[in-house]
Amino acid sequence: MKKHIFIIIAIIISSFFSWKALLPTGYPSMHDDMQWMRIYEMNLCLKDNQFPCRWVPDLGNGFGYPLFNYYPPLPYYLAQIPYALGLSLLSSVKILFALGLVLSGIGMYFLAQEFWGKLGGFLSAIFYIYAPYHATDLYVRGAMAEHWALVWFPFILYAIYKLIKSPRLSWLMLLALSYGSLLTSHNIMSMLFSVAAFVWGILWLVVTKNVPALKKLIIGVFWGLGLAAFFIIPVLVEKKYAHTETMTMGYFGYLAHFATLKQLFLKTEWGWGASVGPDDKFPYMIGFYHWGLIIVNTLMGLIFWRKKKKRPLLYTTLFITIAFLSTAFMCHQRSTFIWKMIPPLEYLQFPWRFLGLVIFFASFGSGAVITLLQKNKFKYIAVILLTIGMYFSVSDYFRPEIYRAWSDRDVLTGAKWDLSLRDAIFDYLPVYAQYPPAEKAIGIPQIVRGQGRVLDLNKGTNWQKFTVETESDTVDIQPSLYDFPQWQVLIDNKPVSTNHDNYFGLVTFTAPQGSHEVSIRLQNTPIRTIANIYSLISWSSLIGLFLVWRLRKS
Repeated sequence: MKKHIFIIIAIIISSFFSWKALLPTGYPSMHDDMQWMRIYEMNLCLKDNQFPCRWVPDLGNGFGYPLFNYYPPLPYYLAQIPYALGLSLLSSVKILFALGLVLSGIGMYFLAQEFWGKLGGFLSAIFYIYAPYHATDLYVRGAMAEHWALVWFPFILYAIYKLIKSPRLSWLMLLALSYGSLLTSHNIMSMLFSVAAFVWGILWLVVTKNVPALKKLIIGVFWGLGLAAFFIIPVLVEKKYAHTETMTMGYFGYLAHFATLKQLFLKTEWGWGASVGPDDKFPYMIGFYHWGLIIVNTLMGLIFWRKKKKRPLLYTTLFITIAFLSTAFMCHQRSTFIWKMIPPLEYLQFPWRFLGLVIFFASFGSGAVITLLQKNKFKYIAVILLTIGMYFSVSDYFRPEIYRAWSDRDVLTGAKWDLSLRDAIFDYLPVYAQYPPAEKAIGIPQIVRGQGRVLDLNKGTNWQKFTVETESDTVDIQPSLYDFPQWQVLIDNKPVSTNHDNYFGLVTFTAPQGSHEVSIRLQNTPIRTIANIYSLISWSSLIGLFLVWRLRKS
């Protein structure tokens, strides 16, 4: 690590212009301006000892819903660090975006320097940070989860390569941690990149003829799956309990969002509009320098072919070229037949999301050009010229359309708060609700049949306690909670049955006459319990082995 420290510092300094537009007070405009809300809701969960966080109390128009049972939680866990240190919600969002850019560059450096040397690795890192789609994810879309998925791509390929070359515990832990982090950062990007990582691993197993390393790779993958099990297992098994079908309907149908060749390779006009068609203002470009150096990368494969000592570089350049062309093809309408053959791809929603992989492979391959030069002074000149040229070609992209003079108080109160409660309300609405209520939740449990009153209400993120005094023989009580497996209702510490036989699918139960203590809490289903245990074992072993490894190193 020490031998790379100066390059890492140079990458951090060079990245400044990619995130300097986040520095002013306020909040940049973006399509998904709910990032602060997710951090806020996650913070409420952790303060309430709900870990892992699954049910958030305010979204769903105040009725709450299982956001983090389905939505990737890792960036919002990480955001708790700056928020806990006293920074505002809005500042925490901006720090997470900036940190994602920096870490993606550092990860790319470590991967690329294995093949192109330190200067080539530095060039690949800068190209990755300043790839136009990185600006799209941050300053146009505000796609925090996908932004952080791009962080883990280079770390995963680097860990696989190093583990095959030298099967050490450190590389095994890095593979598990980076793959687990990807799985908890973005669902669909995890699926897409897993295919690329699988091909990369097979390539180097064959090239090195190190078949025994396959066992270590399998262990690393299952270890990473274990780290993410608390999230990915419920996502897969409990998908049927939420209205996820809305994620592929109407505007979110993939057929309406293919990019043209002109938009991918030739367009330079930037915009902050939505993806709606060939003449929209959404930025799809790969970047002239990025796809230009892929051509150079391909031509260099011919040079490496003729030099036996450079055959490993040949395999790398071929892999990069094929991966780049394949993922770019998936952005274009000609790939429709593949989308129809693989139904889960429809959850990607936008074919141009493959640009995340496109810019990764383009940036990885960009550093290869440095290997053409023999003398260091020419290498330095090439890196400087290419970096400056690339930067000026994309510098106008790394800024928001407008800057809003918002503070935490502005977003946590008033009209903005009310709007956020309803935003994307159907995304993870429990399936028992036929439609979300138009009015904000009252908050106090309602007596929907019979006569009585609710007293001493106390509630947290995934629980409520109150006293009910009934005058009728029985009363039906309906708290402001969407039904979802597994709400448990106790009356005087005894479980009672519930139903959701109402238009909005709200939890409903019956209480007898008299004064009773009622307790409601979202419990774990068996599958959530199994997933939590799998993750607990995986994280405990990772932390324990890391400490042992560090002690041995010291």
